Amino acid sequence: MLNTHEDGRLPHLAWLGTAADGVPAEDVVALAAPNETPLTSWDAWLVEGAPSICPTQADGHLGRPALLGFRVGQPGGATPSFTDTIVDTDERAVVVRARDVMAGLELGYVVEALPGGSLRIRTSLTNLGRSDYVLDSLDVVVPLPVDAREALDLTGRWAKEKQPQRHRIADGLWVREHRRGMRALDTTPVLAAGSAGFGFRDGRVIGIHLAWSGNHRYALERVSSGTTLLRAGELLAPGEVCLVPGDSYETPWVHVAASTQGLDGLAAAFHDHVRSQPSRPARQLVTYNAWEAVYLDHDPSVLGDLARSAAAVGAERFVLDDGWFKGRNSLQRGVGDWTPDPVAWPDGLRPLADQVHALGMEFGLWWEPEAINLDSDLYRAHPEWALVAAGRIPPVERATLVLDLSRDDVRDHLTKSFAEIVAQCPVDFVKWDLNRDLVDAALDGGLGSAAGRAQTLGFYRLLDELIDRFPGISWESCASGGGRSDLAVLERVQSVWTSDNTDPVSRQTIQQWSAQLVPLEYLASHVAPSPSHQTGRASSLELRAATAFMGAFGIQLNLNEASDEERAQLTAWTSLYKRHRSLLHSGRLIRLDLGPGVTVSGVVAQDGSQAILSYAQLEDLAHVPPRLQVPGLLPESAYVATRLLPPGLATEVDWDIDGFAATGAGFAAVGLPGPARRPLSAALVHLRERSGDTTRE
Repeated sequence: MLNTHEDGRLPHLAWLGTAADGVPAEDVVALAAPNETPLTSWDAWLVEGAPSICPTQADGHLGRPALLGFRVGQPGGATPSFTDTIVDTDERAVVVRARDVMAGLELGYVVEALPGGSLRIRTSLTNLGRSDYVLDSLDVVVPLPVDAREALDLTGRWAKEKQPQRHRIADGLWVREHRRGMRALDTTPVLAAGSAGFGFRDGRVIGIHLAWSGNHRYALERVSSGTTLLRAGELLAPGEVCLVPGDSYETPWVHVAASTQGLDGLAAAFHDHVRSQPSRPARQLVTYNAWEAVYLDHDPSVLGDLARSAAAVGAERFVLDDGWFKGRNSLQRGVGDWTPDPVAWPDGLRPLADQVHALGMEFGLWWEPEAINLDSDLYRAHPEWALVAAGRIPPVERATLVLDLSRDDVRDHLTKSFAEIVAQCPVDFVKWDLNRDLVDAALDGGLGSAAGRAQTLGFYRLLDELIDRFPGISWESCASGGGRSDLAVLERVQSVWTSDNTDPVSRQTIQQWSAQLVPLEYLASHVAPSPSHQTGRASSLELRAATAFMGAFGIQLNLNEASDEERAQLTAWTSLYKRHRSLLHSGRLIRLDLGPGVTVSGVVAQDGSQAILSYAQLEDLAHVPPRLQVPGLLPESAYVATRLLPPGLATEVDWDIDGFAATGAGFAAVGLPGPARRPLSAALVHLRERSGDTTRE
């Protein structure tokens, strides 16, 4: 990939198979490393004037430098110029080390190839000088091809996460900064840029993701020379990182993927990496969560009945959500006091857990360890454990502050509290939630530096400690819904709560775009009540179940109040999901661009033998639904289509598709005829390869 050399300037970045004007080939780091799944040829991706791996003004770069900082006592010093460069390479990684002796700094740079064809990059900075060095920012920077014309990222809010937005790339610096500390409801998991009009299936696209759960920055910059750069890094508060002599700072990993097959190509690369992790669940269980059934009104007999009903419809896990702990009769009280409420649970949680286990299900609990209510015994005993600035109470959400996880005693207390819960009540699953932002917070009782970085590292340390101590427990990440689902978390947990909004109409878009980074099997999706408790919109059970089907299927409505017909339908949907989840949770994601009012998503088996497609029509369309192309099947093989519907259930959508047959090439080029028009409806179809006179499952 790169010839090893010394006493030269930093290497330059370019895509494999491209030229970089004026840059010798031996000084170029190729961003397409060898892999089990080789990346597409990059002959069409021309990078003119490829930038340094750490562009600064010392390289002639007139945009935002990748490194900003100053040495204490020497503010406004010269830009570092890293020249004493050593490069090590193998088939999986490039490691660069370079120094600026005069500045007293050493730069480290690592590029690693990942399963699925993506890369991850990180940069480090070490202070070799005799005085402190204040680091303002250190970004990972990736060049874009000259034909990159548009950028796409995601935005949102509570209950409306992962909403796409596009813009044309123009001269200057475009920045997205996240300052919530932990709960990233309005940030983007992926910043993508590519050829004009790129979509789910078409166009050349490069995307980056920062695997970090704290404050961060994504940016896109085009300088006057025409060079365009994607960049990502941790967003540091002023003075948050001060390197004493000998200290180092290391950026979070920045994941980079490239595709000539649109956004689905990017998603496939990210998904393959997540699925290669040892933490990935072998099978995603059908989960019943009692939150929207009972909220904070906990009654052991009612919840016992719910557990029996959940088992009867096929649930494999029962989760007791918020409300089980001491004093929790209001959202303003109790967080931090992690013992069963003696009023609601006079015998503790063990009887319910034993009943759940006897019914053949796992038992799960909701937990919010990072937060603390002002009205709690823990806050009254240890107000110094809350993150505050200069002794003042920061803006409060739900009467809640944040515990300082940088402190050993706080993490030790939370670990001990959780161990006591598990000792009293066997727990198989934890929904780890966080429902407030980290604002106006400082370390050391308000006299120290900003808390964002230390708090994020403390979160990782606490979660890692609990994972190590309790290896049999599955973990789900939740932060007011889908607020914390980055790759640093996905490498640790088994699922994420996609959104607090369980309305299937809203969920169709949220899930479709959450899947840009997160594989479907991690996206918890539940059949919830109708009308929706978040939007007030009524929807059919078929739409709710078909939406939950395309994720980690679960149920959240009150089964004690459900009719016999509703229970029968849920039982049938649960059975259907179990039959097909191995395909849903291993196949390659496909999405179709059909305009507003329609979402089409699906999966194709890795061997091309079968596929499942979900069609959801959310509005009354002005046109007849178009044909639905299904890419990824074996071109020469014959396939037959079947409506995927639980046996015996009536359908709301007129889609006479059973027996429709074509080759894989035919389904990719011509596609399936679309269903009859009906708003607020969904339908699923299964395509199976024919082998002789039989159809392969």
